[in-house]
Amino acid sequence: MRAGYDGTGPGAITPDGCAVELYSRLPIGDEPDIIAGAVPAGAHILELGCGVGRMTHPLLERGFTVTAVDESPEMLARVRGARTICGSIEDLDLGETFDVVMLASFLVHAGDIEVRRGLLRTCARHLAEGGCVLIQREGADYHTNVPRERVDPSGFTVRIVSSEPAGEGVDSIRAEYEFPDAVWTQTFLSRPLTKEQFEDALGEAGLRVEKYLTADGIWARAVRGVEEVGEEWRP
Repeated sequence: MRAGYDGTGPGAITPDGCAVELYSRLPIGDEPDIIAGAVPAGAHILELGCGVGRMTHPLLERGFTVTAVDESPEMLARVRGARTICGSIEDLDLGETFDVVMLASFLVHAGDIEVRRGLLRTCARHLAEGGCVLIQREGADYHTNVPRERVDPSGFTVRIVSSEPAGEGVDSIRAEYEFPDAVWTQTFLSRPLTKEQFEDALGEAGLRVEKYLTADGIWARAVRGVEEVGEEWRP
């Protein structure tokens, strides 16, 4: 387990506190539709941090080719129909490029700045000419609207229990997932990023935001270069 990360509950727990069985149960929202609407039909997607394939499988169903990467062999064992690669994302170098590189699950908010830089360099390293990077960000009030909870229509409750300072610019987030037959918790480190800080981080890796794909700015499409943002977003 990484320092500052923890997880409890039935089944295998990954080094960043994710429970494999929990993520196998969580439903997928509208993310596959957001992705499909932002990239060319039939694109080859490099999915960084695929987990159990919650987005992998719907993307395959929509006709995309997916190369799925995760550091957890237990997570990857749940992925079906995609090429899978087990390894550290920030050190990944496949020697090939892809139409689309996807960095979801708020990974861009890694507490360690060097890890974040490594993640974004991996995105840029694997991006084909004319391709794009799709990045999922935290919402504007993710660290301040705490505690909060949401009851999913499928019958479980997810809570963000606390957000506490854990170092310069980093918070320790504790989440709880309560199902009728089991409870999982996850504690992880997250670095809040303003829109400007997010765009600066991309700029370090030679990327720029081309467009924010959702009204809340949580999903962004980035491309190579340092030109001004094609579509402005304000919180």
